[in-house]
Amino acid sequence: MKVIVLGGDGFCGWPCAVNLAEQNHDVIIVDNLSRRKIDIDLEVESLTPIASITERLSAWEEIGGKPMRFINMDISKQYQKLLNLLIDEKPDTVIHFAEQRAAPYSMKSSFTKRYTVDNNVNGTHNLLAAIVESNLDIHVVHLGTMGVYGYGSHRGATIPEGYLKVEVPQPDGSRFEEEILHPASPGSVYHMTKTLDQLLFLYYNKNDLVRITDLHQGIVWGTNTEATLKDPRLTNRFDYDGDYGTVLNRFLMQAAIGYPLSVHGTGGQTRAFIHIKDSVKCVQIALENPPKPGERVKIFNQMTESHQVGAN
Repeated sequence: MKVIVLGGDGFCGWPCAVNLAEQNHDVIIVDNLSRRKIDIDLEVESLTPIASITERLSAWEEIGGKPMRFINMDISKQYQKLLNLLIDEKPDTVIHFAEQRAAPYSMKSSFTKRYTVDNNVNGTHNLLAAIVESNLDIHVVHLGTMGVYGYGSHRGATIPEGYLKVEVPQPDGSRFEEEILHPASPGSVYHMTKTLDQLLFLYYNKNDLVRITDLHQGIVWGTNTEATLKDPRLTNRFDYDGDYGTVLNRFLMQAAIGYPLSVHGTGGQTRAFIHIKDSVKCVQIALENPPKPGERVKIFNQMTESHQVGAN
């Protein structure tokens, strides 16, 4: 298949792109490289050295990987360039990782709140609008988050995958059963943008029959996959700062230097986790098993384990 990976230079996007190229898909990476700029702005960097996108792509070809192309583009601002890319390349699938992904960063200031909403919501809407305007049948695979369901409100109960059956009382006393999107309860500006994504997907699927798979994944942890371990220049990110470092990464670094673990709240919260190796495999399975024409948005909750520190 021909696949465009939006945000293909990021923590999840890069190993996903490499994996798909290894599976012999024709991959085009689209990224505005904003994640690298944010590191400069925050004065932090990945524990693992990150090669430039040019070095990454060259290294992949040097070890015999199927060549991938790169296009520098901001899909939240460059709509016409995005539309032209779809028309020219006619991809089978677009994988959408092009969103500011950190909840803490999205809450730092008025600027980061506005940036997260502008980037994430405009980018998703531009993609959907461009697919409709292109008149192409393109399958969208989106990396969402189980965080749209809220923090801790389910108390260990099984979370429905995206949809919830409800009974609506009718004037004659009868009840009409229908399915609605699972009630959202975002805990950050970042998670709010993901719930807005859900509504945009629902609308464009219902009104324009865009085929969409939305993968609601738990916290993605780990650093490399088998493919990115083939050359040091392919190494993926290991963020451990307070904005982008996942809880496991922060705990690992704190334990390594003998610093007390920074536990938020009581520590009794339960979180779902999925390793980056499993995450990229989930994306590949979604890509290779698209919804049928006219089928509603396919939503899947994806995790491999759940953990908590333990209440104080």
